[in-house]
Amino acid sequence: MRSAVQGFLTSRGYRAAIARTWSARRLRDELLVPEVARLHAENYGIYGRQKMHALTRRQGWAIGRDQTERLMRLAGVRGVRRSKRVFTTRPDKMTVLPSDLVNRRFTASAPRRLWVCDVTCVATWCGFAYVAFVTDVYSRRIVGWNVAARLRSEILPMWALDMAAWAADGRLDGLIRHADHGSNYTAMVYTDRIVELGAMPSTGTVGDSLDNAMAAAMNNLYETELIRQRGSWRTVEHVELATLGWV
Repeated sequence: MRSAVQGFLTSRGYRAAIARTWSARRLRDELLVPEVARLHAENYGIYGRQKMHALTRRQGWAIGRDQTERLMRLAGVRGVRRSKRVFTTRPDKMTVLPSDLVNRRFTASAPRRLWVCDVTCVATWCGFAYVAFVTDVYSRRIVGWNVAARLRSEILPMWALDMAAWAADGRLDGLIRHADHGSNYTAMVYTDRIVELGAMPSTGTVGDSLDNAMAAAMNNLYETELIRQRGSWRTVEHVELATLGWV
């Protein structure tokens, strides 16, 4: 009896192969691959394995993370990659700054214990749009945000703070609100509002993005998933409407 030659398919083997029914895995792939491609396209075409896995689970598909990654490869989709650029804010040297109550420990035992804030900017045809976010450290959820054409403390970050406070029933007793040394976050009108709500203001060190790393990461995610994916921006209102959909 001759030994089989590697890579050679006999006529009997060929007939058996073409007559073989599809496996359960292949049938499931045929069903799920178009669904993964559709969900990916409906969510800006940016979701990676982790977010796609959570999304498919919410859609009722009982699949794991590794299976999600394999289905994404079959569908020809992938998550968007974040930029590695890091920006720091110039402080107002004439302002007395709150102390650092966080010390890079971005953890919380419950919601409304620690919020981090930061501002980013988006170039439009009519100038810059400035975007402020307030993120709850416990849930990693955006609890407040605002888009404005100016960086004024009483408009951009305060409206984002007031949105978050309104969702928290108006009182923030015992909460720590952490931000960088940007003058719009250290202005007296803004810090007075924090104290009025019952929260405690906190800031990191000067010129150190790591002391507000979670808020910076949220800005990076926003820029990666929305701003750089959607191309040219016409107006501040255009950015605001798109930001609403993204949040």
